[in-house]
Amino acid sequence: MKPLASQRQAFAAKIAHVAVGGGAPVMVQSMTNTDTADIAATVAQVAALAEAGSEVVRITVNNEAVAKAVPAIREQLDAKGCNVPLVGDFHYNGHTLLTQYPEAAQALGKYRINPGNVGFADKHDAQFSTMINVALKYEKPVRIGVNWGSLDQQVLAKVMDENAARKEPLDAAAVSREALVRSALDSAKFAETLGMPSDRIILSCKVSRVQDLIAVYRDLASRCRYPLHLGLTEAGMGSKGIVASTAALSVLLQEGIGDTIRISLTPEPNGDRTQEVRVAQEILQSMGIRSFTPQVTACPGCGRTTSTFFQELADKIQTYLRNQMPLWKQRYHGVEDMNVAVMGCIVNGPGESKHADIGISLPGTGEQPVAPVFIDGKKAMTLRGEKIAEEFLAIIENYVQQKYTQKEEAKHVA
Repeated sequence: MKPLASQRQAFAAKIAHVAVGGGAPVMVQSMTNTDTADIAATVAQVAALAEAGSEVVRITVNNEAVAKAVPAIREQLDAKGCNVPLVGDFHYNGHTLLTQYPEAAQALGKYRINPGNVGFADKHDAQFSTMINVALKYEKPVRIGVNWGSLDQQVLAKVMDENAARKEPLDAAAVSREALVRSALDSAKFAETLGMPSDRIILSCKVSRVQDLIAVYRDLASRCRYPLHLGLTEAGMGSKGIVASTAALSVLLQEGIGDTIRISLTPEPNGDRTQEVRVAQEILQSMGIRSFTPQVTACPGCGRTTSTFFQELADKIQTYLRNQMPLWKQRYHGVEDMNVAVMGCIVNGPGESKHADIGISLPGTGEQPVAPVFIDGKKAMTLRGEKIAEEFLAIIENYVQQKYTQKEEAKHVA
C-alpha cells in the first residue's frame, strides 16, 4: 500500500469541477502534437482526444502566436460542446506569456510549470513566482512537472554535494532520483509560501526507464500528500511504448500511487494521436480501477480454430462496442462494465461465454457448425448460417437496452 494513500488531497476543483486525488477516480490525460497556433488543427485534435476519453488535454504554449490563439481555441471548443479542460505547457518563457496575454491565462484550466527551465540562476525564483502569482490571480491549479531530461541543475548540484559528503555515497541513478523528488517538493513548498493552496498543486517526476519511474514515485508518494501525475516520459513507439508504460504504471497504480496518468506514445507517421488515450483507459480498465467501454474476451486461436471467422467476429464486435459507446454512455448507466466473449472452439468457449455477460462459442475445426449464445451465464439460443455476426450484434444491442437502466435525460429526449 502507498504511504499516505488515504491522505491524498483533492485538487483542481476548478478543472471541469472534477477533483483529482482524495479518492477521486484516476484521471486520463493526453497532449496534442499540433502547432497550437494552428487553431483549426488544434481544435480538431483536442476534440478528437476528448471524444476518445481524455479528461484533460495539454497543449504547448511556447510563443506569442500560440498565446494569442489559446482564447480562440477555447471558444471554438466550447461552441462544439467540448468542455475538456486545457492545460498550458510552459517552458522558458511562461512567466512572460502568462502576464502579457491574460486572455490565454484565463482560458487555460491549469498551468504546467517545469522548475528545471522556468528560469536559471538568480532569475529562477522571480520567474517561478510570476507564474504562481498569475495562477493565484485567476484561481488556476498548477502541475509542477519535473523531468530528468531538464532537471534543475542547481538542485542536482546540491544533492551531489550532499551525497559526496556521505560515508556511503549513493550511486549516480539514486542521486538523480533524489534530485527529481527534491526539485518537485521544494518547488511545491515555495509555491505554498507564495500563497498557492496545497489543494491546487499536483506533482510529477517523469523519467524514461521503468524501474527508475517506480522508485521515484514510491519515494515521492512517501514524502508528500499532493496528488501525483504518472507517466513514463518518452515512452517510445508502438508496442515498446505501450509495454513500458503499462509495466511502470501498473506497479504504481496497484500500490495506490497515481491520481492522473498519461501514456506518452510516439505516434506512427500519420498515426492516430488518440491511441495514447485508449491505452491509458485499457490499463485502468484491465486493472479494475475504472471502466470506460465494454470489453471483449477472445481466445488467441490454435490448431482447433483454423477458421479466421472468430477473429473477424471479435474485431467486428470490439469495433462496434467502441463506436456505440458514446451513444450508450449518454443513455445507459453501467454499460461500460459489460463483458462480451467471442470464443473459437468447444474447449473453453462455453465456459468463458458463461463467465461473460454475453458470450458466443463459435465452432472450431471439425465441430458442428453451430454457435451457442450465453446470456448472464445461461444458454439462450444457438445461431447458425451466414448471418451469425449480424444476429449476434443485434443480440448485444437488445441486451444493452434491456439490461442497463436508461438515464433520465435520455428518457426526456426520447
